Amino acid sequence: MAEHPECPDLLNELSDYIDGVAREEICTAIEEHMAVCPDCRILVDTLRKTIYLYRNQEAHQILPEDIRQRLFAKLDLQDYLNP
Repeated sequence: MAEHPECPDLLNELSDYIDGVAREEICTAIEEHMAVCPDCRILVDTLRKTIYLYRNQEAHQILPEDIRQRLFAKLDLQDYLNP
């Protein structure tokens, strides 16, 4: 898959775009880019679905501590684990 030269610049703005707080010109640029870049379109769709699933998960679901530790270690987020 060929990467468009503007992909890295637009990826830096995705968080604000997904949250609906990006400036109008950024939103327009991202939407125009996604019209011609299937990789970024898939990335944005996947990110939106992930956020949706996270926000709509059952509050009583608790990740078992051993799985949580392995996940944080894999993502190199050990500093965020409670001591």
